[in-house]
Amino acid sequence: MSEFERSDRLEREPTIEDVRQLMGASTPHFALHLRNRIRQLVEPLPEGHPVRIEGEREITRLDRIAVEGEHRGGQSEGLLEMPSLRRE
Repeated sequence: MSEFERSDRLEREPTIEDVRQLMGASTPHFALHLRNRIRQLVEPLPEGHPVRIEGEREITRLDRIAVEGEHRGGQSEGLLEMPSLRRE
């Protein structure tokens, strides 16, 4: 059972810690998958709820890294920098 599918989360209101557990080691590779899980977790909460605000902030960040990717240093000699999905 995944961290997201823990049965105790079905019996209580989500917490900020639940959102933070999901966003843990978010990378571009998993960003959209994690975004969807966080969205599903916070969507039932009312507007302005602290957990929903934290989740929406993280959703925005995950959308950004999914498209922009990670930048790890400059171009190496003889190798081109990997392109982002974003076209300039």
